[in-house]
Amino acid sequence: MDRMIDVHTHYVPRGWPDLTSEIGPDAPWLRIESESDAMIMMGTKEFRRIQADCWDAETRLRDMDADGVQTQVVSPTPAFFSYGSDGREAAKVARVFNDLALEIVAPAPDRLIPFCQVPLQDPDAACRELERSVANGHRGVEIGNHVGDLDLDSEGVVTFLQHCASLDVPVFVHPWDMASSPRLDRWMAQWLTAMPAETHLSILALILGGVFDRIDDRLKICFAHGGGSFAFWLGRMENAWHGRNDVIGTSRFPPSHYLGRFYVDSVVFDDRALRLLVDTVGADRVMVGSDYPYPLGERPVGEVVRRSAFLDETSRRLVTRGNAERFLGLGGDAGY
Repeated sequence: MDRMIDVHTHYVPRGWPDLTSEIGPDAPWLRIESESDAMIMMGTKEFRRIQADCWDAETRLRDMDADGVQTQVVSPTPAFFSYGSDGREAAKVARVFNDLALEIVAPAPDRLIPFCQVPLQDPDAACRELERSVANGHRGVEIGNHVGDLDLDSEGVVTFLQHCASLDVPVFVHPWDMASSPRLDRWMAQWLTAMPAETHLSILALILGGVFDRIDDRLKICFAHGGGSFAFWLGRMENAWHGRNDVIGTSRFPPSHYLGRFYVDSVVFDDRALRLLVDTVGADRVMVGSDYPYPLGERPVGEVVRRSAFLDETSRRLVTRGNAERFLGLGGDAGY
């Protein structure tokens, strides 16, 4: 089998300048504990323990070789988006992390593809930072699935997505900033239930919010975690669009019409879930993703795709490589 392209991985730099003046006292910083271990801090609170695979290209490449991955898309960690800050300050934060990302991927430019972050709460600043980052070597952009109470169909986000489409820059949508409550604070329930729901809602916003009706199909957009719960509940959305069109007939066509307008990654961990995903969105719209290097990711990368009995070899190659080549604009003869 051809070596895979993994479209869903994250990085964290091994330190960055003090961001307190941009974000405030809860600004993220890295508490270095050894050459290979660190703790992401949010002000005085511990957020996540990480290892060198977040910042060290050699470690990444070793793991990629072990898993049969030729190329990784290396995206920001959503905790650093800073969407709650002033747009100008968030733009400064984005520049810091985007420039550090280029240093992380520099040792292997033929195998590590950087995606930038932008201050999505300020569409003009987001477009400027996208242009600057792409000019400097970023190939795409990762965005969160919402900005405060604004979903992806808000005017500012639509303006930004239109700009991405015009520049042929692929967009990766990742859930972040999930709702918190005592019921969700047990068992990692935010990650197990809220993340899939948030991703589902962001696809719904593009469909029922009329975004796909307004942006032409040059927009290349992918949703993390298999598109959340979207594939399982497409029939429910379809039924509601027809049965209560007076309420949700806000798109020109029913939800199923927009299959083919977006991609999803494959990180669903179960062959039955993968089959539903492929049957729903199509084998030409699923790409291997792992969520590397975080502990809820898939290792070995692409294991469910590799072992799947229902995929024929043509479909398997699309999922492991061909779709990502198209999404990233690499071309089948690219040196990746």
